[in-house]
Amino acid sequence: MVSDYICQLIEDNLQLGEVHKANKLLSCMVGMGAKIQCQSTSTEEPKTKRNLLDNASNLLTNFLSGGRLGSMPTAEGAVSDLFGRPLFFSLYDWFLEHGSVYKLAFGPKAFVVVSDPIVARHILRENAFSYDKGVLADILEPIMGKGLIPADIGTWKQRRKVIAPGFHSSFLEAMVKIFTACSERTVLKFENLIERENHEEKAIELDLEAEFSSLALDIIGLGVFNYDFGSVTKESPVIKAVYGTLFEAEHRSTFYIPYWNLPFASWVVPRQRKFHRDLKVINDCLDGLIRNAKESREEADVEKLQQRDYSTLKDASLLRFLVDMRGADVDDRQLRDDLMTMLIAGHETTAAVLTWSIFLLAQNPSKMRKAQAEVDSVLGEERITLESVRELEYIRLIVVESLRLYPQPPLLIRRSLQEDKLPGGYMGSEDGYAIPAGTDIFLSVYNLHRSPYFWDRPNEFEPERFLVPKASEGIKGWSGFDPNRSPGAMYPNEVIADFAFLPFGGGPRKCVGDQFALLESTVALAMVLKKFDVELRGSAEDVELVTGATIHTKTGLWCKVKRRST
Repeated sequence: MVSDYICQLIEDNLQLGEVHKANKLLSCMVGMGAKIQCQSTSTEEPKTKRNLLDNASNLLTNFLSGGRLGSMPTAEGAVSDLFGRPLFFSLYDWFLEHGSVYKLAFGPKAFVVVSDPIVARHILRENAFSYDKGVLADILEPIMGKGLIPADIGTWKQRRKVIAPGFHSSFLEAMVKIFTACSERTVLKFENLIERENHEEKAIELDLEAEFSSLALDIIGLGVFNYDFGSVTKESPVIKAVYGTLFEAEHRSTFYIPYWNLPFASWVVPRQRKFHRDLKVINDCLDGLIRNAKESREEADVEKLQQRDYSTLKDASLLRFLVDMRGADVDDRQLRDDLMTMLIAGHETTAAVLTWSIFLLAQNPSKMRKAQAEVDSVLGEERITLESVRELEYIRLIVVESLRLYPQPPLLIRRSLQEDKLPGGYMGSEDGYAIPAGTDIFLSVYNLHRSPYFWDRPNEFEPERFLVPKASEGIKGWSGFDPNRSPGAMYPNEVIADFAFLPFGGGPRKCVGDQFALLESTVALAMVLKKFDVELRGSAEDVELVTGATIHTKTGLWCKVKRRST
């Protein structure tokens, strides 16, 4: 890994005392920097003592960009805080020290870190079109093109109008069948593996993060492209290419030295050569699927498309909807960009949600038993339907509570397109904070979700918390938490929590596939819990975190899985 190589170079330079060389390397590592690991989920770790590199870095930041954000509290980040634990842990520590809006001094550039729902609401909803995705869009454009995540505002407005109607209620109801069928594959695989074991406990050890990743890939393939990856039970060149591209997207989203843009990097750097080969395999596959869909096109207005009988439709995929929509003609490249974006974003989120849901339940056996009792009561021997998902209240709350504790992604990145004035937020300046155009902002979803000012016992796993209203308690500009604020919503959202809870962002550029991902996670989790008991193989402290576009494990979530006792 290039990121690991640069981290080692910096550490070596520190040992040699060559601060000027190390800082030159660091100056390229803007923002989140390299992939970082952590031994535990605790934020209570000793502060690292400032060294020469830290001081040089902070002086450089203040000299080059500090004055542009002079009125804001400043967290002079120790570069050494980047090594040994994920950055969002340090962002949390500085949030408690400096407040909900602060300037982060790292290397040659200053960032604004936001950990407040009032300020988040301003950026994401009230003034949404004054911000774009900034450096994230620059990094992901070669992979996702002009898909919804990296798209400029103009392209986003056009494509959102086309894609959003595709996630209508009849489509989601049809998707529950696909979620169920794919989850059954995973359940059957576990049962077959257990059957092969000869010892008395009939338990097997599995990396559930890897298993959930395969499951999520199969679901995305069938639901979005009408393509069966079959990754739960087999491997293929397309599957290998998909995972290669997913790893590269992760790498680029967390490594802010765009060396892949250098001349000849695509054939000089081995990982970039592999990436372009992988991308070609996927694009060829998507091109074939788009071509087949267009050859069988049945053009209709949006309303008629939404009224189709999806229970009998052979191809209920989102691709079919997009191709058949009247007046939404689009070139194949844009369709491919849309599909690639949904492939990467949809796969990563769901796999992570299921991983951390099991991780949390395994540490709370009483909550696991409560969840299993609900599944038994609601489902019995019946298959899951959209209506039964509505009755699986506790399972749904587990899913959103895991998203609160382990948000995917832990940071939202924005860049101001014009001058703006941010609210001060809770305990911030009453006059707010002026920011110039071009300011890069980290919206720390992790900080929002674990803020002691907006959540009771913020670090505890309590799915039931979403059923209980919480008053604003005098916090000016925040409306508190009210489960009844969003009538008809199956899952808690940013409206219910007035932007203290942002599992899929908020405002106009909120993730369009949020309900798809939540339903998928609910169905899969319910089906696993219906059949199996799960324990961690070791202790929770053994599960090391790796931060990237999502929060995932370093070496997998290894668990003991066995059939439930009757």
